[in-house]
Amino acid sequence: MMATPNPAMTQRLVHFGQAAANATWGRKTTVYEEAAKELGLSVATVIRKIGEVTAVGKPRKRRSDAGKTALTEQEAARIALDVMEHMRKNGKRIMSVKDAVEELRANGLIRAERITSAGELVPMSVQAIIAALRLYKMHPDQLLAPAPAIRMASLHPNHCWQIDASRCVMYYLPRQGKDTGLRVADHDEYYKNKPKNVARQVMDSLWRYVVTDHTSGAIFVWYVVGGETGGNLAEVFIQAIHQRGSDPFYGVCRMAMLDPGGANTSPPFLNLCKALRVHVQINKPKNPRAKGQVEQGQNIVERSLESAFKLLTLETLEQINAIALQWARWFNATQVHSRHDMFRYEAWMRITPDQLVLAPGIELCRELAVSAPETRVVNDFLEVEFLGATWDVSDVPGVIVGQKLQIVRNAWRPDSAQALGVGDDGKTCFYVLERKVIGEFGFHEGSAVVGESYKRHADTPAQRNLQAIELLATGAKTAAEAAEVRKAMAKGKGPQVLGGQIDPLKRMRDAVVPAYLPRRGTQLEVQNPLANAEVLDQVDTLVAIQRIANRIGRSISREENRFIKGRWPDSMPEAQIEALAGQFLRGETGAEPDVVAFAGLRAVGGAR
Repeated sequence: MMATPNPAMTQRLVHFGQAAANATWGRKTTVYEEAAKELGLSVATVIRKIGEVTAVGKPRKRRSDAGKTALTEQEAARIALDVMEHMRKNGKRIMSVKDAVEELRANGLIRAERITSAGELVPMSVQAIIAALRLYKMHPDQLLAPAPAIRMASLHPNHCWQIDASRCVMYYLPRQGKDTGLRVADHDEYYKNKPKNVARQVMDSLWRYVVTDHTSGAIFVWYVVGGETGGNLAEVFIQAIHQRGSDPFYGVCRMAMLDPGGANTSPPFLNLCKALRVHVQINKPKNPRAKGQVEQGQNIVERSLESAFKLLTLETLEQINAIALQWARWFNATQVHSRHDMFRYEAWMRITPDQLVLAPGIELCRELAVSAPETRVVNDFLEVEFLGATWDVSDVPGVIVGQKLQIVRNAWRPDSAQALGVGDDGKTCFYVLERKVIGEFGFHEGSAVVGESYKRHADTPAQRNLQAIELLATGAKTAAEAAEVRKAMAKGKGPQVLGGQIDPLKRMRDAVVPAYLPRRGTQLEVQNPLANAEVLDQVDTLVAIQRIANRIGRSISREENRFIKGRWPDSMPEAQIEALAGQFLRGETGAEPDVVAFAGLRAVGGAR
């Protein structure tokens, strides 16, 4: 900051400011130079100080061409495209707007020109083009701006959990012999030009899983080794949903939100969530804001908890998780969340009994993580076989005989199973199935007793549809009337199906068939073997020439070849081959060939 001008300098600055304001076009620079010489300041400093001591008058009049540009929208799009196409995956732009403009101009793809006041057509400056890009909202800074976000709200504690995994960059478990102590990952040993050590570090690293409750902001953190796998995710989820001493943050959430990835969509975790009736929400790729709460939780844990690891002596994974639970208990109980201005545990304690779903047990949950839903076919009694028992599925909405159902164990009732379905909201829902108890003689309890009682299942959707179709076909109003109509139809006395409204030949009569013009063909020439017996022993001319050459012991000359093809262009009688061979041996090439007479049948009758 410059020192405040004294009153004398302020008076002179005001004087020169008025002189500059009243100066004609092109004379302001002279006024500023005189002031700089008198006051011993630079011209730029004089201009700045005049602005500081001069009262602001009426705002400058907006230019008439403000908000307009000579650059067309199509040219602006091409320039933005060229800049964006040369961008690296990390968002770094390696081509400037200036280079893109020059490249496109050289290739004749843009002109980017303007007309001066004198009517001259000149190229636009780079600054004007950048301003035009911003005017069209096509500047790379504008195109790369994040899309508008929507604020999301959860209904109550344990309504939605966000889960995320991250590798602890400071410590890892090397597993060298019996040594299981934590160590600081040396950069030169585990990063520089040693891919094998990098891969080993990923597997042996300490991985941090953070779980946050979206409503209260409560944080649960658990450390594992072996990388980001489905088994580790399932184990972390099991630890999070079970109560840990006096910690209040526990219970089965209604939905879990995770990033896409092989581990997050692996069978162990999905099987566990299906059995616990937890809806898994997988976010779209490259959308970290969707679960920004847990991303911030990762940052909090890394800075608040892991910064203390270097000052502690840690030897086992159990010690690390014990410290992590201790830190979470302290943080959630003492740190105020900025959204609701309450301690995180204080906000979570507002959960109601119906919202707090207790987990069935750690060991059972681990079994559920490896127990995938199994497909079972509904039998004629509306039952399925599962886990060596028979289960009643008659209460499943819309079930029919022969339908395939997904059956999974019930985590809360060992004597029941669950059938998976799809609710009206498109999410997976569960239907509890009751086990069929078998009596002393192998009959199911509750079965109808022969001669004493009669039971039947409610009509399935398929049965109801079949009845509706039968009423439609017969034109009846009740099932009894439809049966009578069917009997009459069988005897040929009743109405036809749909009252005879269907004419099976109507589509054929009404079809417009195009008229096809006759096509030209080639007449097949058939010779009568009784009138011309030569067709019975004809030989292809080329084959005959080869056979003649073999008989005479030399190749056929050009004259002989022309002679044969002129007389028999396509084929010749078998007997003619011997005649020609003898003729060629005698050197009689140009004479009339010895035509073998046909001694066969001849036509008789006719005019005498």
